[in-house]
Amino acid sequence: MSTVQVKAYGTEAAKASLNQMAIDRRKPLPHDVEIDILYCGVCHSDLHTARNEWHGTIYPCVPGHEIVGRIVNVGDHVHKFKVGDMVGVGCIVDSCRECQYCKDGLEQFCEPGMTGTYNSPDKHLQNVQTYGGYSERIVVDENYVLSIPANLDLAATAPLLCAGITTYSPLKHWNVGPGKTVGIVGIGGLGHMGIKIAKAMGAHVIAFTTSQSKFEEAQRLGADEVVLSKDPEQMKKYRGKIHFILDAVSAEHDINAYLSLLRVDGSLALVGAPEQPLPVAAFSVIVGRKSFAGSMIGGIAETQEMLDFCGEHNIVADIEMINIDSINDAYERLLKGDVKYRFVIDMASLKNKAN
Repeated sequence: MSTVQVKAYGTEAAKASLNQMAIDRRKPLPHDVEIDILYCGVCHSDLHTARNEWHGTIYPCVPGHEIVGRIVNVGDHVHKFKVGDMVGVGCIVDSCRECQYCKDGLEQFCEPGMTGTYNSPDKHLQNVQTYGGYSERIVVDENYVLSIPANLDLAATAPLLCAGITTYSPLKHWNVGPGKTVGIVGIGGLGHMGIKIAKAMGAHVIAFTTSQSKFEEAQRLGADEVVLSKDPEQMKKYRGKIHFILDAVSAEHDINAYLSLLRVDGSLALVGAPEQPLPVAAFSVIVGRKSFAGSMIGGIAETQEMLDFCGEHNIVADIEMINIDSINDAYERLLKGDVKYRFVIDMASLKNKAN
């Protein structure tokens, strides 16, 4: 298969920094589009994978699955897009397309396994893994490419491709809307999107934070109420009051404290990914017939639905723009929670770097 080399930023080992490298991209096949990457969001998953914290990284690793760019080339059989279109690529670039989950638009649960935008076996290039959006260009099957609403800021749209769909999907699945009281736990990259989307869906939104300093921020994002979760008296006021809780915390925390806030038949969905198991007391779910669930991203059709919803409601992420040579510092700041609320790389900074 014909390939072309492009500039990228990645790492050769778990303890190595990210540096400039050259990677191969396939030339577009009949159903492919080639995208000139303009912006790429920085997800905590990028850091986990680059440093092999989930113990499955293949090196060299080029992260990035919050991609926004312009189509510069299309295959002969492409019908959905044309050269010049502004598009996005999220966490999935292929799947089996034959299992029941793929047929139902749930490609994220593809039985043989979805092809991730990075660190997955490449279906087209032998003995090579996929490389992500910290690169000049990417080639993706048109069926896994998304249209960007024209009214949205392109850079601030990039995080919607992961953080946006990760929060939208469970909020929709658990029927969040008018008449529902919804709790959002954690005001970070995921949580800040959860507040915005839940509010736009018409819910009464309560934000939970461990930091008093984030009260004004949570209200600015759209929260109707803000609760200091470290204060037992504040927490007690909401016991048995909440229909649905979206838990976006990736650190160790007491899940039982939040389960106690659910109404009868209420549900808590975890979208954060704590490294250690979270102990759940039996009576936290038995009493009140409560559900403790989880959720991850969404399928292609639902991701497009999320983008269209965000376009309709003028929702984008709060971002801090960085150049590619700041990525290692950004990772360290990400570990400290020192970003409001998502880093986005201006990929012109890579294109302009010397080889």
